Amino acid sequence: MWFAPGRANLMGEHTDYNDGFVLPFALTQGATVTAMRRDDGILALTSRQRPGPELTFVLADLAPGPVTGWAAYPAGVAWALAEAGYAVPGATLAFDSDVPPGAGLSSSAAVECATALALTGLAGLDVPRRELAAICRRAENEFVGVPSGIMDQSASLLCQAGHALLLDCQSLETTQIPFSARLLIINTRASHQLTAGDYGARRAECEEAARLLSVPSLRFRTDCGSPTPQLSPVLSKRARHVCTDNARVLRTVALLREGKYAEVGELLTESHASLRDDFEISWPEADVAVEAALVAGALGARMIGGGFGGSVLALLGDAVADRVRAAVTNAFVARSFAYPEFLDAIPSAGARRLR
Repeated sequence: MWFAPGRANLMGEHTDYNDGFVLPFALTQGATVTAMRRDDGILALTSRQRPGPELTFVLADLAPGPVTGWAAYPAGVAWALAEAGYAVPGATLAFDSDVPPGAGLSSSAAVECATALALTGLAGLDVPRRELAAICRRAENEFVGVPSGIMDQSASLLCQAGHALLLDCQSLETTQIPFSARLLIINTRASHQLTAGDYGARRAECEEAARLLSVPSLRFRTDCGSPTPQLSPVLSKRARHVCTDNARVLRTVALLREGKYAEVGELLTESHASLRDDFEISWPEADVAVEAALVAGALGARMIGGGFGGSVLALLGDAVADRVRAAVTNAFVARSFAYPEFLDAIPSAGARRLR
């Protein structure tokens, strides 16, 4: 039995595929897979969250395209491991998860990373975790078809309890950043789907902006306030968000090291405004949740994840958790939104074998 956590991202949204900086941490919630080796070259999959008959695939026949739905994530990992030269055996994998689906907490990466540990564990392979993260990302990019960066898989595999992971997405250098702030995840229950076109469109816009600015990626744009006459107004906004959020990641790290959590909260709220106005990926429930949390005494709050649905992360001051929960719930009820779900966000350990 293996476990891989979901993640929340303290700072740095849509910066990973722009070769920038991110600051995620692993959650207590995650995906668990119970695995049994088999010798017939078959990958058999079941999920407690997706009741139905067992899904079976011939490992040698796996290729991008035919496998769809939730099964594409574990099947994609088996394919990507083989593409990387690792001979993995047939296996029966039974999944369970307590990561709310569609909440922007990387339930898919948790499934991928749990699968990678299970298949390599059954095969007796010792694959470095950074390499496993790259293999899982390839599964998501090429097999599932989601053009994501490497943040989610890195967080699930590399995070340590009580720390956020500062990840340089260009060099893949990592630093563990201790922090002990009280954080609350607000699942707005507006589900997001990264396979939808909006996420890919934002990535394409960032790549076009980098091309027009004559830089390898938007990571290399560091003067966030300089004029960009070569860009359209829309591309200027996209580039500005990536530049300012990269700067906010590095500033957040410095503030965490100094214990200045109130100033970290201000950066969270700044990031939300940037994601809403410059990157244009927020959604009504997120904006309402952020505003209600701030009025109720949160130090800061912002949407997290790919956008267009999902969750908000709030940094709490002393003794305000109940007020924040009540304020957000009341604001949602007043607007006839679905009832929000609240999860304590506790920086936790990365993926591991349970038994």
